[in-house]
Amino acid sequence: MRAASVWQSFRFAFAGLWHVLRTQRNARIHVAVTVAVVALGLFLRLSPPRWAVLALTIGVVFAAETMNTVVENLVDLVSPTFHPQAKVAKDAAAGAVLVLAMAAVVVGLLILGPPLWALL
Repeated sequence: MRAASVWQSFRFAFAGLWHVLRTQRNARIHVAVTVAVVALGLFLRLSPPRWAVLALTIGVVFAAETMNTVVENLVDLVSPTFHPQAKVAKDAAAGAVLVLAMAAVVVGLLILGPPLWALL
């Protein structure tokens, strides 16, 4: 069996991301919030270090949402009927995304809040 080429690996990765965006409502919410944050950042002319923090924060939230989708799909595959441990795995994965999303809100307020406040 031949290993996938680098281009095939990228294609598979983008297919996975596309699946998450197509099937996960929360991922689409993250995209909408990202667009709003980027637009606000452009309007406020954020410095490169602030952009770096925002980019990393956005990336971590998207990665967590993607991993949550992985957990949900794997749990559904191995436990198609209800099982209390399957519920714990899915709930914990969703909880991890929630923790990161809440942290992202704090980061956003710390980065975007002061320049917005200064405009008022």
